[in-house]
Amino acid sequence: MLPYLVTIAIMIGIYGLLTLGLNLQYGYTGLINFGHVAFFAIGAYTSALISLAGYPIALGMAAGTVLAFLAAYPLGLLCLRLRADYLAIVTLSFSEIIRTVLISEEWLTEGTQGLPGIPKPFSSLSQGNADLAYLALVATAMLVAILLMWRLSHSPFGRLIRAVRDDEDAVRAVGKDPAQLKIKTLMLGAALAGLAGAFYAHYVGYISPDQFLPLVTFYAWIALIMGGAGTITGAIVGSSLLLFILEGSRFLRDVVPFVSEVQMASLRLAVIGLGLVLFMLYRPQGLIPDRSQS
Repeated sequence: MLPYLVTIAIMIGIYGLLTLGLNLQYGYTGLINFGHVAFFAIGAYTSALISLAGYPIALGMAAGTVLAFLAAYPLGLLCLRLRADYLAIVTLSFSEIIRTVLISEEWLTEGTQGLPGIPKPFSSLSQGNADLAYLALVATAMLVAILLMWRLSHSPFGRLIRAVRDDEDAVRAVGKDPAQLKIKTLMLGAALAGLAGAFYAHYVGYISPDQFLPLVTFYAWIALIMGGAGTITGAIVGSSLLLFILEGSRFLRDVVPFVSEVQMASLRLAVIGLGLVLFMLYRPQGLIPDRSQS
């Protein structure tokens, strides 16, 4: 039972980092990013390829984070003048472009076969101890990300990006450029997604393009909506609740044994969808609402 709980805790940490990045983009700045999984994939593949080449895992994780950060810059430039709905479409298309590249560039990514044998930190320890050490590493990264986001949210930059979310014209009136603030926020959120992807790759030990579908982005959105956009605690609580629903729904087979495995996958999505609908109806602000908008 303990190994299973450790696995769940690690995945909560990984999705927590992913959701924190989305929260910075949407909850703080109002950017509707439907392609968040692209940066998750960039971080995962970059870190995996560098470590498989024989370089230190820490270098791969750092490179994955930095490359995801840099990849958001040209996307931000393209999206500067787009309305929210067009921004959502362009970012979604960007994530599919990245996935197509991962499939087609077989010389580098092995295409649909994926990358097996990705090194895992603490491999010299026993399986149980290695997982506990990895959990400590993910938890430390999560804590650092939370502290940095808290500092950012209470800084002049944090107040500016909230102002961009609420009223861009007011930001321009005080001589600030909302476009540059949006690009910076997109890049910072992408860096967190890249770090989450690096942690994911080294934990599961195998990655393929099918693991980076748009569904991952919408899982992050579900976590953010349930927890509460614009709050750090909401992103963490929402990620925990999402993993609870995802894992808890696995046991539905015990309640409805006449449902096949294929039907069970659809039923799990239906349970998640129902939970999201109920949240939007009865708790649209999430479990932990953003007090700055009250």
